[in-house]
This record gives sequence, structure tokens and C-alpha cells, in this order.
Amino acid sequence: MKGRQIILDHIEGREAAALMVDGQLDDLLIDSGAPRVGTIYRAVADRPVKGQGGMFLQTPDGAAFLRQVKGLAPGDVLLVQVTGLSEPGKAIPVTQKVLFKSRYAIVTPGAPGVNVSRSIRDDDRRDALLGVAHEVVESPDSGIILRSACAEADDADVAEDIAETLDLAAQVLAQAEGPAAKLSDGDGPHIAAWRDWSEPADVVTSAGSFETHGVLDALEEARGALVPLGGGVNMFVEPTRALVAVDVNTGRDTSPAAGTKANFAVAKALPRALRVRGLGGQIVLDLAPMPKKDRRGFESTLRAAFKRDSIDTTLVGWTPLGHFELQRKNARAPLAEVLS
Repeated sequence: MKGRQIILDHIEGREAAALMVDGQLDDLLIDSGAPRVGTIYRAVADRPVKGQGGMFLQTPDGAAFLRQVKGLAPGDVLLVQVTGLSEPGKAIPVTQKVLFKSRYAIVTPGAPGVNVSRSIRDDDRRDALLGVAHEVVESPDSGIILRSACAEADDADVAEDIAETLDLAAQVLAQAEGPAAKLSDGDGPHIAAWRDWSEPADVVTSAGSFETHGVLDALEEARGALVPLGGGVNMFVEPTRALVAVDVNTGRDTSPAAGTKANFAVAKALPRALRVRGLGGQIVLDLAPMPKKDRRGFESTLRAAFKRDSIDTTLVGWTPLGHFELQRKNARAPLAEVLS
């Protein structure tokens, strides 16, 4: 099926959202049961970690870990926000830079100013959005980032969204003192899909829609390592305890350019393969043989592909063995663990 579909359903009792693009699973959100990214705690400093410049904190959901702390002593109370997935047996990763994110706006407490997404390039639209935001923002301590979804949105909807997000921020920030507590839960898959998948799409909400719209079949394929790329080219995406290994195969093509063509196909397809599998951490690409002169073009293609991805990924570079390494934020639970 051509076009975009956002499918909201449940799988194995968990809330889930799938984004299908031209009949292919492009993104997937499943509630893992772990503290959601975006959850805000009033936490209590527990003990510093010598040599790492961090501090363990107490929260209602267990220990959290805050990096790069300065001037923080055990017993201090502070607001923190969950930044990624808490791996089994490890502390919840948090930050003191609390953000309030909605469909059209991000509120940045303590960082005043109004900014418009750089993806909105029409000067008249940018000026109109700045006018809308300045009419709503009253506190000089509250900053606003207007997201790319504002480009085609109604001004009244944008203003309402900003006002509601500012109200939520004010309510949470007013509770900065007291014992450890959860002040705001992170968005579940259905709300996160509304918030982040803002391009035009058909929305399907009927029960059982994962089965009727091919999502379950796509999930079964994504639980495997094989990712077909057409023309006999494929890659295997396999998580290990230490890293995610990606192996590239050219298939039956034995031409001199086979390796380059396969590697460029992998560069374009890798972000989607990692998204739907919920994989992050250290990622090592064992690429097909390719002339060194083509490495720069490969990196550019890979960088462009990840630029459109919602999860922070750093291109680390080449190893002496010719592997390419990436570092990706652990923002989601691995699909194999959620649907085990």
C-alpha cells in the first residue's frame, strides 16, 4: 500500500504504535515497562561515583545516574528527566536539563528565547510563528522551540499547544521541593506517535489493526537478523552482549562495483533497521570490499540517512580493519526483549 499509515494498537498487552510507509514498517514504538523517556522525577542525591564525575540518585522507580555533576552533595533535591532506556541491573540515565516536548513546541525552562526549527525555511511563516509564540510566552524564564510540524499547522493550534505545554512546565517546576517523587510520566507510544510522526498520514485506531494492516508480519521479519536490500544484496543486523554487528553481503553480484553499491544501500537502510529493532549502543559495520576513494561518499550517505532519524547517532569512523563504527543512543528496548 502506498502512502503513510500510523497504526495504534496493543501487542502482548503493551501499548504500541507503528508507522508504515509504502507498505513497509518504518518506525515502531512499544511500551517496554521500563521508565519512559521524558519521565520527570524529583530526585534525591545519594552518592557520588569517583572517577566518573557522576552521582547516583534516589527515585521512586529505583536508582538513577546523573553525569557531570558539579556542586551536588548527598541529600540535595533536584529535578531530573529520563534520557534513555534503563538496561536491566543498571541505573536509569537522567539529565538536569528538563524539557517539555509536545507536537508543535518544546519548552526549555531556564533557557529563554523563541526559536523556530531550521527545517521551516519560509521567512513569512517563520515570522508568523514567532508572532504566535511571543503572544503566548509571558515568563522570561521560559524558552520555546517551535518544531517542524508548525510549518503546516493552524496558528490557533500552535498557540494552544504552546500554552498547554507551558502550563505543564509550570506545574512540574512548582514541585521542586520535597521527597523523591515522579512528577510527570513520559509519553506512551500512542501520544509519542501523535507528537513526533507529524507528516500527513492515515491514522488507524481499531483493535486488531496490527494484524489486518501487516504490522505483525513486519514484526516477525524484524525479529530476525536478515534485512533484504534488493538485487540479492542483504545485511545481517545481530546484537551481541557488547555491540551490534552488521554484516554486508553483495549476493551474486561479482562486478568491481558490487561492494560499493551494497555498502551505499546499507547506508540508506540502516537507520530504519535499527529503529524497528530498538537497537542502540556500539554498532560495528563489517562492510563489503570497497575502494578507499568511495569511503567519503559512503560516510556522506550514512550521515544524511541518520540526519532524518529521531535517535541521536554519532558516526565514529573507520577502524584499522576497515570496519565502520557508530555510537547510538539506547532510547528504546530491543524488540527481541519486548516480544520475547
